[in-house]
Amino acid sequence: MQLINFHETHVVTAAAVGLFLIVVAAIANRRLKATEKCLIPQAKLRPSTFFELVVEGLLGLMEGVLGDRAEKYFPLIGALFVYVFTCNLVGLIPGFGPPTDNINTNAACAIIVFVYYNYLGIKEQGIVQYLKHFMGPVIWLGPLMLMIELISHAVRPISLSVRLFGNMTGDHMVLGVFSELTPIVIPVIFMFLGLFISFIQAFVFSLLSIVYIGLATEPSHH
Repeated sequence: MQLINFHETHVVTAAAVGLFLIVVAAIANRRLKATEKCLIPQAKLRPSTFFELVVEGLLGLMEGVLGDRAEKYFPLIGALFVYVFTCNLVGLIPGFGPPTDNINTNAACAIIVFVYYNYLGIKEQGIVQYLKHFMGPVIWLGPLMLMIELISHAVRPISLSVRLFGNMTGDHMVLGVFSELTPIVIPVIFMFLGLFISFIQAFVFSLLSIVYIGLATEPSHH
């Protein structure tokens, strides 16, 4: 029987995270449907409490960038944050590697963001008006600005993917090295550091996605 290779394990782990989050979301949704229960804070951290914290914090961040449009675009950003953060946390489990230290996992998320914000820009402004974003404020500089903007937009999914890949790969390698050298005390410190990095990287990925959506849907003044 052929063993699963390194890259295939990332696919399996990424799919397992997605399935896990679907189950957790279903459990949380059962409580959230009972409005009277949600009025009383829970003593322990449960799935519904976790999602409430994520929604409150992330929606507040989005409102600061997008204003009244935040709720409209929240579903994708919220799902991305929770998914990337959970994938990052998998690397803290001994014997497991985070799906996000594989460039393919990150590229899939980044391409979704790339397609989504361009779709929103065209849908809300029309293709002609949206393309004016690429031409710059000065007509005679239009061709040059168009080339620069096209390159800038093409690099965005690459930047999102590589940034997340590099940080999570480095964090996982450091944790693995110190776990082998001192398997009792020191790894605990790096696990807390890994938890912080996992959150920061998911936050940065989501924040950049919010900024891209904001720029794409901002009315043109040409």
